[in-house]
Amino acid sequence: MDKEKERRATWVPGAVIVGAGPSGLAAAACLAVRGVPATVLERSDSLAFTWRHRMYDRLALHLPKRFCELPLLPFPEEYPTYPNKDQFVTYMERYAAASGVVPRFGASVEEAAFDEALGAWAVRLAGGEVLMAKWLVVATGENAEPHVPEFPGLRQFAGRVLHTCEYKSGEEFAGEKVLVVGCGNSGMEVSLDLCRYGAKPSMVVRNTVHVLPREMLGLSTFGIAMALLKWLPVQLVDRFILAAAHLSLGNTSQLGLRRPKTGPIELKNLTGRTPVLDVGTLDHIKSGKIKVVGAVKEVTRVGARLADGKEEQFDAIILATGYRSNVPSWLKHTVTEYYNATHTIDNSRSDKQSIEVTSLIIIDSRLVIKTRVTLYYGTNATSGMMTYQITFFKPRDRGDCHPSKMSSWGVGVKAKGTTLDTVKIGTAPPRVYDPACLSTTSGMPSATIDE
Repeated sequence: MDKEKERRATWVPGAVIVGAGPSGLAAAACLAVRGVPATVLERSDSLAFTWRHRMYDRLALHLPKRFCELPLLPFPEEYPTYPNKDQFVTYMERYAAASGVVPRFGASVEEAAFDEALGAWAVRLAGGEVLMAKWLVVATGENAEPHVPEFPGLRQFAGRVLHTCEYKSGEEFAGEKVLVVGCGNSGMEVSLDLCRYGAKPSMVVRNTVHVLPREMLGLSTFGIAMALLKWLPVQLVDRFILAAAHLSLGNTSQLGLRRPKTGPIELKNLTGRTPVLDVGTLDHIKSGKIKVVGAVKEVTRVGARLADGKEEQFDAIILATGYRSNVPSWLKHTVTEYYNATHTIDNSRSDKQSIEVTSLIIIDSRLVIKTRVTLYYGTNATSGMMTYQITFFKPRDRGDCHPSKMSSWGVGVKAKGTTLDTVKIGTAPPRVYDPACLSTTSGMPSATIDE
């Protein structure tokens, strides 16, 4: 930042938190307890904007409330096990009030970058105002922007096209044939909601999907999985969950819902893909009230042509195609992980010695990669302490962040006090984690990047 910009900037104490959803409120509350002030920026006009304005009316938490409560304040006892949308919004309003968190609404962040010279984050808002802070917390979540894919012919469709962020209730589609594109939790629930209002939904299923019962023997499936993960490896827990799901739901492949080869929890850890927790949709698929169809090849004026060549007419198309993070558009600081440490060198040993370092890398606030780096040094090292620094360089092409392209990552090593013979990055395939899972597991399993 140049001198002129520095003079125009406003320094704020503590941290700047971008986002006044559950994560942003929780971060601010926890910092306040530790005496760290925070400025919470929210681009909309209310906290919990996504929950308040972008969710359909019938939405309720998919997990029991004990797994979803924020730090320092439990849900009210009178709330049901699975609070609905309005109850969750009310809870967050109470949480903000109890924690003394007062977000600054209408504050849209256009750019945030770390100023090496000042040792602080420069956060530029729409309108040109610049805030400077020692710490930056990104709490905008993965659902900042609706993902609207382009289908051939979509613009010529004569009926209504909307994303699930605009969908509120199936009441306005009563009696209509509706194509629901997507078979995640939103696609499944929207299809169910349409059925209950007399609509005739067809749900597009392009890929494999794990569908699990929300509860098993009266207990939360998620809760059972989390308890088992404290004692058993994830692959074994997946086998148990899938066996129980088969007994409860039957063979979902016969309904057009093929399961991935990787288990549901391991797949969530690797890719971020969340399994679907069934709340009644499968029964409607089995009865024929919800039709499962393949991929859309082309949208026509009155309907769609599917991958199998069949054409069907529809009155409306609902895109249950998820959301995307908007962080890469405004967070300009290159994601680089530095690890500094010291290690005692024993020059009396004749064998080659090594140091193993474990480090975390966060990619565009969405993916977390845990790596293990091994440094090998020769026998000609002098006695004493060796200081070393390992730097991971994020590739310029975001597509190279995919685990299959990790060879494009760069690694730099600086060491004093010895001669490094070899640097190895891991010994096993890379594993990618969704940060949302980390607080609900008993610690992130070790993961490495291929050499």
